[in-house]
Amino acid sequence: MKAFDLQRMALDKVPLEFLGEVALRSLYTFVLVFLFLKITGRRGVRQMSLFEVLIILTLGSAAGDVAFYDDVPMLPVLMVFITLALLYRLVMWLMSHSEKLEDLLEGRPVIFIEEGQLAWEKVNAANLTEFEFFMELRISSVEQLGQIKLAIMETNGQISVYYYPDDEVKPGLCILPEGIERYTTVPDNGDYACNKCSAVYAMKAGEHRLCPRCAHPEWSKASRAKRIT
Repeated sequence: MKAFDLQRMALDKVPLEFLGEVALRSLYTFVLVFLFLKITGRRGVRQMSLFEVLIILTLGSAAGDVAFYDDVPMLPVLMVFITLALLYRLVMWLMSHSEKLEDLLEGRPVIFIEEGQLAWEKVNAANLTEFEFFMELRISSVEQLGQIKLAIMETNGQISVYYYPDDEVKPGLCILPEGIERYTTVPDNGDYACNKCSAVYAMKAGEHRLCPRCAHPEWSKASRAKRIT
């Protein structure tokens, strides 16, 4: 085999006319995917559940094969799409009648923040770093966790945030990326937030202790900032 053979790299063994067939096959699979999404009543892409992502990936694999490979017939791919559409409808019906099956395939919403405190073990269990989670909160204009009454990770991966009114905002862990000093020995009297679990405690100047909630040694001054809307 000759390296950097432009003919092999561009077309390999297929004739130039096959590009027209690729265009037709691509249009064919595009129409099939479009019809599938219309028939199943698909919501927006950001609202996909795990099960629905699996369906779409399977469709994409079938569509890609029939679009690019000359030895893949088109009718069997149509059968794949019909089967998946029927499977989708069947599973949706079964989930509407079985909460256990729905939990297995779709998952359950998970509370990540409750009354200004972070459930860090649930964040880690969801394969989400605190940095990624805090980034999502900052996009929603959250400066510190005491502004949040409840934050829920939905089954589609989105985060629903419920806020305290301004007059009920609590002191909390600041989640801005810069300008937050960390202490193992606190310099002044005041409220300090644990940098791991976000629990807030009143501490005295010179005090050095592990967080009673998670045994973490680092603290930062609790923020009382209200939301900017």
